[in-house]
Amino acid sequence: MKKEAFSGSVTYMQVMDENGVIDKELMPNYVDDNKILEMLRYMVLAREIDAKALSLQRQGRAVTYAPLLGEEATQVGAAMALRKDDYFVPNFRQHAVYLVRGLPMDLYFTYWRGYEEAQKIPENVKGLPVIVPVSTQMPHAAGIAYAQKYKKTGAAVIAFVGDGGTSEGDFYEAINFAGAWNIPLITIIENNAWAISEPTRKQTAATTLAQKGIAAGIKRIIQVDGNDVIAVYKAVREAIEASADGPAVIEALTYRMGMHTTADDPTKYRPDEELERWKPRDPILRVKKYLTAKNLWSEDIEAKFLEENMKKIDDAIEKAESFVPDPKSMFESVYSFMPAVLQEEMDEAVKENFWQGDS
Repeated sequence: MKKEAFSGSVTYMQVMDENGVIDKELMPNYVDDNKILEMLRYMVLAREIDAKALSLQRQGRAVTYAPLLGEEATQVGAAMALRKDDYFVPNFRQHAVYLVRGLPMDLYFTYWRGYEEAQKIPENVKGLPVIVPVSTQMPHAAGIAYAQKYKKTGAAVIAFVGDGGTSEGDFYEAINFAGAWNIPLITIIENNAWAISEPTRKQTAATTLAQKGIAAGIKRIIQVDGNDVIAVYKAVREAIEASADGPAVIEALTYRMGMHTTADDPTKYRPDEELERWKPRDPILRVKKYLTAKNLWSEDIEAKFLEENMKKIDDAIEKAESFVPDPKSMFESVYSFMPAVLQEEMDEAVKENFWQGDS
């Protein structure tokens, strides 16, 4: 006897296309023009802060940096869908998520100057620090989501992972745990087409990355246009609202317009024509087209908006560059409490003043 043991599919969703045209049937009734305007403001500001951080790195005033250029919609849409008590777990490129969640801007710039002290994330932000090793944040996210279920908080957790991260064991372990334990974990695959210099097509034979959640028994799975901020917002919001019933996997198709990090040169491996094909799909451009047609956005409005925010950015940079690190933080921030052996090491370090080079 033979019979079908399983069948599955992945749906793709786009609400606003490249020309700023909205699919009215898919447009959620909880998104109005004021909400779209708020989304655009966050995306424009995120791109400006990103450009500033990149400039600082090129001037030797910041460490190796991972630009978000082109991925603003995935991050802003997802972050705006979060409720007050929901958590987010980033990797190393979710700068706009921190912005939406209210991380003080000076901490953002202080971290990218190389000071880990800035990664003591304020409790109200409900986020983890920047996590650089690929996909290692996924088991952490699963653990936080399990804790929410165990404590019956009602909170959900969204975790970001790149296309390259979905090839790591940590990713599979986390989504398998999520499916088996039915926890409120929403995994957002930020598929920007390139894992450093490796294109997605070379690291997997899967038609979509979202379908990897099927094997984990995750029932809420969708692929969205990651450059469509409304589609991302809708998918994440609906997944969060249903998170009490279990996890979700959302693949956001976007594109990394810049380099992987400032240590990278994409011109050595990425064809120019590919980049040119993606430029008209810019996540900010399509929202500008929509709002401009409604007289809610213009070049003058944007210039005034950025002018008002540039002082905040400059003040944040000034505060970040005046930060004086305390070497004791390398001991104090390791555990939730200070073990005796670490206390002894810190006391000896302070006594010897070793970090000043005087010992």
